[in-house]
Amino acid sequence: MALRVERVAEQMKKEMAGILRDELKDPRLGAGLVTVTGVDLSSDLHYAKIYVSIYGDEVQKREAMEGLSRATSFVRREIGSRLSLRYTPEITFKFDPSIEHGDHINRLLTRLKGSEQESH
Repeated sequence: MALRVERVAEQMKKEMAGILRDELKDPRLGAGLVTVTGVDLSSDLHYAKIYVSIYGDEVQKREAMEGLSRATSFVRREIGSRLSLRYTPEITFKFDPSIEHGDHINRLLTRLKGSEQESH
């Protein structure tokens, strides 16, 4: 059963990326600003948390999350038509700061490396 949940979650992630790229026309979801980082499905496939990373300042992030929230029913309908599931999961969007955090650590390491080279 767990393998099926993982397969469906991976397929949902691919479809969600396509929907974001091709279907949603909301200007708050500007091209390349929102990235699907993961999908967490309940074991009965009734609930899905879609994790997204949003590039931009706090205002852009808030607006993008509002845009995703408003598009939830459309996204659910699209997912339902693209995946052959008996029941289409209830969808919630969650902000995933992991890419942003990784970028911050990378910049810190680059700055540290630069200061080490200057001291030698």
